[in-house]
Amino acid sequence: MAHWLYKSEPFKWSWEMQVKAGAKGTHWDGVRNHLAKQQLMAMKKGDRGFFYHSNEGKEIVGIVEVIKEAYPDPSDETAKFVMVDIKAVKALKTPVTLAAIKAEPRLHEMALLKYSRLSVQPVTDAEWDIVCAMGGL
Repeated sequence: MAHWLYKSEPFKWSWEMQVKAGAKGTHWDGVRNHLAKQQLMAMKKGDRGFFYHSNEGKEIVGIVEVIKEAYPDPSDETAKFVMVDIKAVKALKTPVTLAAIKAEPRLHEMALLKYSRLSVQPVTDAEWDIVCAMGGL
């Protein structure tokens, strides 16, 4: 299983909204970056990811799971981009802030720090384990 990080501005789509979507989940659309598109296309059903509140909060707040692999994003008029469907799995007991991630030396290579503008990012197994521990899981 691969691990990912999904960035969302909470005023547009929050963790609470993702949780309310329930088991049917929701689509992760609107990605318009080619590297992020490649990440979406690499996702497999059952992969897990961190749900990160960007701009407001700047923290990892929950874990989501891919429930449908990449398919065309109907909001893309160029027909070049894709989306996946995800569902909420669980909230972190303690949100992991960007400041805490920056302060953890073992996370200094994390994509969140190196490619801060990328909306969908890979997370290594080691990073996954460290952040989960930081979040109380």
